[in-house]
Amino acid sequence: MVNVFITVDVELWCDGWTDIDRRFAQAMRKYIYGDTAQGGFGIPYQLNVLNEHGLDAVFFVEPLFSARFGPQPLADIVGLIQSAGQEVQLHLHTEWVDEARTPLLPDVTSKRQHLRYYTLAEQTSLIAQGAGMLERAGARRPDAFRAGSFGFNRDTIGALAANGIPFDSSYNATLFGPDSGVLPGELATAPFACGGVHEYPMTVFMDGTRKLRHVQLTACSHGEIEGLLLQAAERGDTDFVILSHGFELLNKRKDRADKVVLKRFHQLCKFLDRRRDAFTTRGFTGLAAAAAQPQPPLLSSSLWQTGTRIAEQALRRRYR
Repeated sequence: MVNVFITVDVELWCDGWTDIDRRFAQAMRKYIYGDTAQGGFGIPYQLNVLNEHGLDAVFFVEPLFSARFGPQPLADIVGLIQSAGQEVQLHLHTEWVDEARTPLLPDVTSKRQHLRYYTLAEQTSLIAQGAGMLERAGARRPDAFRAGSFGFNRDTIGALAANGIPFDSSYNATLFGPDSGVLPGELATAPFACGGVHEYPMTVFMDGTRKLRHVQLTACSHGEIEGLLLQAAERGDTDFVILSHGFELLNKRKDRADKVVLKRFHQLCKFLDRRRDAFTTRGFTGLAAAAAQPQPPLLSSSLWQTGTRIAEQALRRRYR
């Protein structure tokens, strides 16, 4: 049985850093609720579809924005997810640190885009503050974490351990994973232990053009994702981590649904619902950490599957 982690990064942006207080209400409508003239395709929509199929997901919620805009919007987001019976975990985008009305760290007056650009002590403090914000918003104490844009490093593991957070899902072999200082000399494709924390890396694969790619709704066709899931089951993998976002089902302008990605989401949910004999969706709460194992070879997709995705991605440009 393969544990499938449908991970949804929940974050919002004001489409720039000027006049953000005026833009905030619109950002909530776009990035959280997914409001369009055709209806909402944001987090409430995703929650409804997941629950219609009886699937569990992990919503990594970014709380630092509330240091600028107050606690109520964060409480609304947490309540929305938890009332649907889904799991809230911690996500941090450090671009918000210098926007806080009350400083989160001393002497931070400019952007540091990634958590890895902060010291161990600073990371430890930011993770503690983020976890506290989630708890005050009504969430249970987080036991899993993901760094914004996967921008973590070895100090992040130490900071999580210091905060008693046992699971991390920040390792992405297509981004900062290989030079993070975590599991040096190897490409992480399966869970492993590091510094008292259990790392659950993004599932990555080699596509038909021999390019490394992570599994994400906007980055892979349903045929690719289904084929990779079946490969993982056939070879006895225990875990498979999929990336999505609260705004994933919208086009680039966030003014209508991306029909291609919307179809992929429904296809994935139907597939996982139908194939409960091989796959179970779950979160990190109550998870027994995966046993130590050698890192397996990369999953792969065929040239035909990759070609189909390239054609789909071309079609998606119509919805941008």
